[in-house]
Amino acid sequence: MADKNQNTPLTEAVYYILLSVMTPLHGYGIIQKVKDMSGGRLVLAAGTLYGAINNLLAKGWIATAGEDERKKEYIITESGRTVLEKELARLEELVKNGQDIMRG
Repeated sequence: MADKNQNTPLTEAVYYILLSVMTPLHGYGIIQKVKDMSGGRLVLAAGTLYGAINNLLAKGWIATAGEDERKKEYIITESGRTVLEKELARLEELVKNGQDIMRG
């Protein structure tokens, strides 16, 4: 059954978290990767990150990829990848339409 939330626009934080876990990554690594990808503009607090992770796990968009005694890693699922692809297409459409209008 398709996830009805797959067509919902993503927040910037969720978008970057999903991009971050294209390969397995633990929480602190996600925080660092999001900060790097956004040029330091978006810095996730631990509480924000883990709240989002719990939500993404519940939606089935990410899964745990393994853990040792200290660090749990997360990875995007096929459902999460579909959501991310749809969001990228939506963002590309926004940019294209904005550029078309701005150029006259």
